[in-house]
Amino acid sequence: MSVHVNKEVKKVTTHTLQRMKAVGEKISMITAYDFSFARLFDDAGIDVILVGDSASNVMAGHETTLPITLDQMIYHASSVIRGINRCFVVVDLPFGTYQANSKEALASAIRIMKETGAHAVKLEGGEEVLESVKRIVAAGIPVMGHLGLTPQSIYKFGTYTVRAREEAEANKLRNDAKMLQDAGCFGVVLEKIPAILAKEVSESLVIPTIGIGAGMYCDGQVLVMHDMLGINTEFKPRFLRQYLNLHEQITGAVKNYITDVKAKNFPNDKEQY
Repeated sequence: MSVHVNKEVKKVTTHTLQRMKAVGEKISMITAYDFSFARLFDDAGIDVILVGDSASNVMAGHETTLPITLDQMIYHASSVIRGINRCFVVVDLPFGTYQANSKEALASAIRIMKETGAHAVKLEGGEEVLESVKRIVAAGIPVMGHLGLTPQSIYKFGTYTVRAREEAEANKLRNDAKMLQDAGCFGVVLEKIPAILAKEVSESLVIPTIGIGAGMYCDGQVLVMHDMLGINTEFKPRFLRQYLNLHEQITGAVKNYITDVKAKNFPNDKEQY
């Protein structure tokens, strides 16, 4: 008999996510960037919303996640928070707001928590950001890690291919995951790494892992809403399952609207005062 921890709780917390891992209940996570979609996802029963720096791509049209600012992330996160009642909300610390030193990292995390009402922050990297993780956790702010393909380092990688196929990089990832756990992270995202490595890391950690392109053995999964709902159609990696084709449906609806306006079919007698 499967246990459904998420049905028992009024509010999802770090404790809930830990319990879900303990009983083997998978964690569902999706990105959101505004009030309306956050409300829809929360009503649907999602466990976690990630206010991702992917907003840089899907909301602002940038090629990478690097240009988005802390102020912009705070705007998106506070919009999301106004839309939710139950799910747990994690906010990405954007590029340049935590890498320089741990004091700056803490200041960025505090701004997110104070100005948005979100529940946790996420940052990319392992050993390089340990001091920042420790300092933020010490201030009472939950931190989620992110290993594997870390999009803020895209210019270093030079490509969005699968990470940690080589033993040296796989070993670093194993060690980084342990370090993040020891530093106090409540969970870690594993992005685009071999499924067997993700399985090994997930089983070695007490904290939950959330996969994106990291196979079925992670403790949860996350997808970008625009990809999963088929709003974006040009991004088609192997790991993406598209649950809707909103691109087609929205385009069709708008074309019908245009046709009706041009043909003087809208508004009709019943649609005016």
